[in-house]
Amino acid sequence: MDTAQAAAAEKLPQETIDISVEFTGGLELLFGNVRKHKLAMPTSDSEGQRSNVNFLIQHLCDKYMKDPRRDMFLMNGTVRPGILVLINDADWELEGEGSYEIQNGDDILFVSTLHGG
Repeated sequence: MDTAQAAAAEKLPQETIDISVEFTGGLELLFGNVRKHKLAMPTSDSEGQRSNVNFLIQHLCDKYMKDPRRDMFLMNGTVRPGILVLINDADWELEGEGSYEIQNGDDILFVSTLHGG
């Protein structure tokens, strides 16, 4: 492939997966106070691996999180303890947690059970 072909290939739209993401229990405050998001996720990450929930979590933090306090959502590269993740109404632990490969039409819900007092 010559440089002109490579440049043209880089401009091609990347295939996407349409999903819904929702934040509740106060997490929406970290994401511009927007509770529901409709996303067109890339089908693969930068390494060519199919997009999974781990990639989604990083993508959400990089592109959608408005609040600088990432530690309210992330700990050690994944959602912090006390945040429930549901994939199509099933606990993500039943779906493979972060390794679950995102499918077109998935509904992913993040629920904070952490409350101050």
